[in-house]
Amino acid sequence: MLRAVTSTSATATPSTTSSTPPAHSLPPQHVPGPGWRLVYQDAHVLVADKPAGLLCVPGRGPERADCLASRVQAEFADALIVHRLDMATSGLVLLARGVAWQRQLSIAFAARQVHKRYEAVVGGLLVGTGGALAGEINLPLAADWPQRPRQKVDHAAGKPSLTRWRVISHDALHHTTRLALVPVTGRTHQLRLHLAAIGHPILGDALYAPPALAAAAPRLLLHACELALTLDEATLAWHSPAPF
Repeated sequence: MLRAVTSTSATATPSTTSSTPPAHSLPPQHVPGPGWRLVYQDAHVLVADKPAGLLCVPGRGPERADCLASRVQAEFADALIVHRLDMATSGLVLLARGVAWQRQLSIAFAARQVHKRYEAVVGGLLVGTGGALAGEINLPLAADWPQRPRQKVDHAAGKPSLTRWRVISHDALHHTTRLALVPVTGRTHQLRLHLAAIGHPILGDALYAPPALAAAAPRLLLHACELALTLDEATLAWHSPAPF
């Protein structure tokens, strides 16, 4: 059985014996570069808990140079980003220790050997067909070039995009739904756009939610809460509770 790792208890246990070196146990702490937390480290892999509002990699211009990559590299010079979260999204990000491991982990992502789960709070009381509390969103997505960085549903030229969702709870008082989300594909803004496209945008989403729902939360209520990696027949899993 996998042992989950939370951001307040930073340990991880492989499910089988492997050549992957064991983790160093890390007490809860803020490492240099305030606002992010080191969840896990070993000789090959780092897992960071990114706050909302921080870029994963540098943007254009000196005013957008501050990012998770540079903050982690201040502590681990060999750290390289493997995948990204939107600036407005918080949660777990996997980094490699060096170019060789960045390549190997990128291959693992391409082969879908990395599992990701998110939590979100959306507008409305979402239910599926026949009142089901779980379902899929299968809509092709493409860049909306005149309105960058927005994406759009494009049935003619969009890339296949699949999101699985499950209701965690309904809040009838506030007319919202808390969801667990698994992006089977990894398109830009996939979760945000898929949910908006079915009429349940994420609260605090300045790009895809109508004004009332965009203003209903002080941040985008989307958090990468679970990350699991399988390499060399061993699986490591980490968990970070949603901060909303």
